[in-house]
Amino acid sequence: TKKHNEFNFWVGDWNVYDTKGKLIGTNNILKMQSNCVMLENWVSKASASRGTSYNYVNLTDNTWNQLWVDNAGFSLELKGNLENGSMVLKSELIKNKQGEYYNRVTWTPNKDGSVTQLWELISTEGKVIQEAFRGIYKKKV
Repeated sequence: TKKHNEFNFWVGDWNVYDTKGKLIGTNNILKMQSNCVMLENWVSKASASRGTSYNYVNLTDNTWNQLWVDNAGFSLELKGNLENGSMVLKSELIKNKQGEYYNRVTWTPNKDGSVTQLWELISTEGKVIQEAFRGIYKKKV
């Protein structure tokens, strides 16, 4: 469906840089299962961190969903949609020692073909508490 193509701008074999232009990792995103599932494979250059996510459209509520798991035992479930050209996915409310917050991850395609990924922790009032990650994806040549 057309919905399944909304996140195609993230598909590719990428080098990922921080805002200072330092290479922080690589990420490979590919379409599979008749283009209905996107598989992410992240490898950090800054640490031993490695992770995988499945990204898919849930046709029952017509949302994009991500299930992320990594080699440190961390997992994250996100849900959302394309908003003004960016993919915006958010977690359920997290309650722990740090308080109550949502994880929100936004992928924005840039004019030069790169993609910016921003992971923020958001308060129950919708304010940004912390920026957890910001990476600029550039296609490997």
